[in-house]
Amino acid sequence: MQRTKTPTKKPLNEVLREAIWARGLTAEQMMRVEADTIEQFVPRGAYVCRKGEKVDAWIGIVDGLVKMNNLSAEGKSVTFIGLSSGAWFGEGTILKDELRKYDVTALRDTRIVRMPVRTFNWLLDNSLPFTRFLLMQLNERLGQFIGMVEFDRMLDVDARVARCLAAMFNAHLYPGADTLLQISQEEIGYLSGASRQRANQALQVLEKEGLLKVDYGGIQILDLDGLRRFRA
Repeated sequence: MQRTKTPTKKPLNEVLREAIWARGLTAEQMMRVEADTIEQFVPRGAYVCRKGEKVDAWIGIVDGLVKMNNLSAEGKSVTFIGLSSGAWFGEGTILKDELRKYDVTALRDTRIVRMPVRTFNWLLDNSLPFTRFLLMQLNERLGQFIGMVEFDRMLDVDARVARCLAAMFNAHLYPGADTLLQISQEEIGYLSGASRQRANQALQVLEKEGLLKVDYGGIQILDLDGLRRFRA
């Protein structure tokens, strides 16, 4: 499968103003966010952040794909979720003022932005719309993780891959999602807890069901509701 095309690079201020949480900010608040937030490039395979670090920023994914994961004491890697364009993460750790409890690794070359904790907390104290956004963000994330536990314990690999793909279309958590997912079979395997070969088999099953089409440039989603209900 062809790797992701390099998207047209948007200016940082445009990226920030398009974020869901920015829609209710005042001009003064937006100016401070733009002044304080920085951009960073993370190459494929590199860490966006590490377990045990003190959190210094709220992080957004502009372009790319990352995985949130941990290593067990035996060295087994457990992937929690994938985070694609438009996603923001780390608010829970900031609110609890604790060390980060997971690694975040780039599955492909990724462009991120980092809002300092002090700016995040200032918005929390001064913007009711931002606070409301965070309540929704935490609620959506909780629902996502509850669903993942259910899928992992009750569904076979084909259904897990279907739910993994469908989960990338949460309008609140991943507002940048497009029906053509530029994602490789290897990446799907990482996110669904399956090998590349098994993920490929699952995609073939889902394609035969008319739910998606494996295209040269990625995976074209044809029936999102069907993916969400597959073998439910």
